[in-house]
Parts: sequence; C-alpha cells; structure tokens
Amino acid sequence: MKAVCIAFTLLLIAHHAHGVAIHASADPVKDEPAITEKDREHWAFKPLQTTPGKTSIDDFIAPQPQADPATLIRRVTFDLTGLPPTPEEVSAFILHPSSFESVVDQLLSSPRYGEHWAQWWLDLARFAETDGFEYDAERNRAWQYRDWVIDALNHDMPFDVFVQKQIAGDLMGDETATGFLFAAPDMPDLNNQNERRHVLLNDITTTVGSVCLGLTVGCAQCHDHAYDPISQADFYRLRAFFDNTVLPKERKPLGPSVRVFTEGVPTSTVFVRGDFKRPGATIQPAFPRLFGETPPNADRAVLAKWLASKDNAIFLRTMANRIWQQHFGRPLAAIRGDLGHQGEAPTNPALLDWLAAELPRQNWSLKKLHKVIVMSKHYQQAVAPRKRLTGEMLRDALLSVSGQLNLKTGGPGVRLPLPKEISDTLLKKQHEVNPDATEHNRRSIYTFARRNLRNPLFELFDRPDAQMSCARRNESTTAPQALMLLNSEFAQGIAAKLAANLNATHGSDANALITDATERCLARQPTKAEIEAGQKFLHKQTSLTPNFQVALADYCLALLNSNEFVYID
Repeated sequence: MKAVCIAFTLLLIAHHAHGVAIHASADPVKDEPAITEKDREHWAFKPLQTTPGKTSIDDFIAPQPQADPATLIRRVTFDLTGLPPTPEEVSAFILHPSSFESVVDQLLSSPRYGEHWAQWWLDLARFAETDGFEYDAERNRAWQYRDWVIDALNHDMPFDVFVQKQIAGDLMGDETATGFLFAAPDMPDLNNQNERRHVLLNDITTTVGSVCLGLTVGCAQCHDHAYDPISQADFYRLRAFFDNTVLPKERKPLGPSVRVFTEGVPTSTVFVRGDFKRPGATIQPAFPRLFGETPPNADRAVLAKWLASKDNAIFLRTMANRIWQQHFGRPLAAIRGDLGHQGEAPTNPALLDWLAAELPRQNWSLKKLHKVIVMSKHYQQAVAPRKRLTGEMLRDALLSVSGQLNLKTGGPGVRLPLPKEISDTLLKKQHEVNPDATEHNRRSIYTFARRNLRNPLFELFDRPDAQMSCARRNESTTAPQALMLLNSEFAQGIAAKLAANLNATHGSDANALITDATERCLARQPTKAEIEAGQKFLHKQTSLTPNFQVALADYCLALLNSNEFVYID
C-alpha cells in the first residue's frame, strides 16, 4: 500500500515539475473538451506524407564517403546481432567488400539476431522476472514471454501481427504474447485488490499508449492531458478495453500471460481525479477521439488491429523512429517516447514518413526494413554517430572475444554470481546461483531479470529498471564504469582467459599476440605504432612479473578498456 501511494505521489510531483497545472473535473465526461481541427494539425497526428520520386533513404540525405570495410562489418554485425564479428569474418569481408549484402542476409538469418533485437522490445514492455516492490517475488514462467519475443523476431513474424498479439494474443490463439500487458510491477498481496487492479490497468493503458502511439496518455489518468488532445475520459475509454482482465492473486502456478476472466467485473467508468474509490460516469471501450470513430462493440482484438495498422500513421511513425534510433544512436524525432506537443518535430520529416510507410510496403517484415536501412549509403558512411555498447552487448562481447560465450538458447533466466556485498542484501532465496558454471556464460538476454536488483555491469551501463516502458536508454559516462571494466573479477577473468587463448596459439611472439588480440577485440589490424607500443608494454610488464601470461592479460585488459572496444563507429 505504501509503495503504491508513493508511486501516485511521484506521478503528481512529476506533473508539477513540468509546469503542469492539474485541473481535474468532477465529471470528466460531461466536461470533456471537443476535438477540433486545430488539435489534428500537429505533425504527428496527420496522415503520412508522400514525397514523389524518392524511393530510398539516400534520396533524402546527401551522400558521404563510405566507411572502410573493417569499420563497416563491425558496425553492422553489432547492429544486427549484438555481437562482434570474428577475425575470420572481418578478413573475408576485407577481401570481398562487395559481399556486404550477403553478409547482411547471413546476420539477419542468424538466431543471434532475435536474441539481440528482443532486448529493444523487452525494454518497451518493461519486462522483468520479478514483481518489484518490497518483496520482489519471482514470476517463475515470465521467461516464456521473453523466449516468445526472441522466436517471433527470428522467424520474422509480420510486425503488425507481432504487435497485435501483444495486445490480444489470447483472442488470437497465442496467449503467451500477452505477457506484454502484464509485465508491469505488481503487488499480488496488496490488501485492497481493487486498488491493485486499478493501478495495473492504468499501467497497461499507459504502456499501450506509449509503446503503440508514442504519446504520454498516462498523463490523462487523473485529469485531461495538459498538452495533447487526450481527455481523462479518453484514457478510461482506452482502459475499458482491458477492464475484463485481472491478474490472479497467486502467480506461482500461472504463466506471465495467464489471466482470470471474471464475472461481475465492475462496469467501465471514468475515475474522478484518478481515485479508484471514486468511480464516475459509465463509458464504453473506444479509441482516443483524436484518431476517429471506434467500431461498435469493439473488443481488444479490434483495438489491436487498429493500433498496428497501415492506416495508423502515429503508430508507424513511432516504430520507424525507434528503429532508426537503434541503428543510428539518435531518433529522427528527438523525444522518442512522446510524439505529442511536448515532443520535438523530426529533423527530417519527409524521411520519417517514408520510413514509416516502408514497413507495411515491406509486408511488415522487420528484417527487410533493417536491410533497407543498412544497405543505404547513409548507414555505410565513414562519419557516423558513435554508439556505446549497452551493458548486455558489452558483457556478450567480452565473453565472445575470450572464446567463452555459451550460445545455448531459451529457458529460465540464468542466475549469475553476484558480489557478496550485493548478494547479502537479498532475501534468502534471491541470491541463488546456477550450479552449472557454463550457464553463467550465456548471452545476457537469458540472464535472470530481477526488477529490484540489476546485474552490476548492466546497472552501471544504464539498463532500465523495468518500472515502466523505456523507449530509449540513458547513456551515461561515469568513473564506476571504468572501475568495473578495469578492476572487477569478471573483467579480470575475461582478460586472463583471452591471454591464455592467445598464449596457447602464439607462444611469446609479441607481434603475433598483439595482432591477434587487436583483431579479436577491435575487429581490425593493429597499426605499426600500436604494435610498437604493445611490445614496449609487454616488455615492461614482464620485467615486473616473471609470468608472461599475466603480463599479456594486462595488455588484453587495456584493449578491453579502450573506447574503441566499448563504442561502435
């Protein structure tokens, strides 16, 4: 109860912090403002605009010189699979740079593709394997939704169907997909189950509006939206699509998407000032009025098909903007979670609309849209925004270059060892570790996602806390990040393993060791100056320790801490 009250208090504080004067009507339906033509004039609410004669990304952006092959294959391999290319893959591409399209096709067909791109969607879905709040109880089958997302992306499920199943999968014969709706933080043991239901339904409505419409519809749960033409009644009409679903009080035997459909569910109403104890006027499920008429007797399946439709311009713009951001590090419209009046207009509106229309033109194939993007000259240019690896990508890259990455797929989340000072803060069963050490080296997407405690590496590198949908991660630069990569037991172990592999292959041949280490870590050949500096470093380190492999591990650690390893050009 206390945590829920705090959440509502923080919501109100956030509104005041943004200069919003909160005016809540005692009858939000009777006092509902009409939608005007001026309301529909905002760029994001208009139909997609076409630009005659322009058929590719490069028609909208002036061409620039192309990146060298080594830079390009590292960029595209990380972008599509979240992993670095192998030295053999780099060498082959440098010999045959005209094979780029073939390389792209191979990356898109790899199981690694879905494992990487699933995290983008799981951030939006506020996915975790625990409830959050005080007890952070485990959701024993939440991983099934994560695996569903990975599998759907790997099989290139049409993106409209992919999204529709998130909203109404149980009505479409694919119930696991609706784990999206119920991935929110929850308090199953809350004394007042009506309050719990109210908070969860508000979260579902807010998340669907944010993810599918790119709008902060959640700001209208207590009062009419201060900036966008979304009324409080609009919010509760949207929520009414979900009002016949509740979460079971006990989660243990049930999966993430299993719900109890109950008889006698209260009639859908507007809640005055967002107070669950003050039901107001009765309402029917409906789309926000801004977007036109709702068919009679519409249910969640109708909502789902409307949301992910070729005629829903704001949905297409929202998704195209986010996919562009994932490839280029910055979206075309800067406020990726808000395309409304408080957002910013896109820097290239014609390109955004073209890209938005391209998704249904490609039969809703995300893989084909990725290919359109990465095959463009703009993507392949030499000067590109530098993107830092996410915490998951960084961990996976470290395991990959040291030859330790376990590519086993699927199943319950892997529980990794934690530093004692962290594990001691957990409840009795919350710090258990998978007994099979090889499981600890699986891809980060398969590690156990606890809401109240993220893996230290992920937390330092800005993994969201899954309390709410995250459209774009922060990208901080802090001293603890450097300390983690330099001094942690994990980083030291990676460097030692990499050094052992190199030493076993090349003995003490400094030139060969430096060349191989650079190829593995940075996906390129070392320069003459780098070879000389490496030789001097190894000579100096071996004078300090008689163990050559320890000195070599220090050199490897330096490479792994370089900006070039942590960032993608």
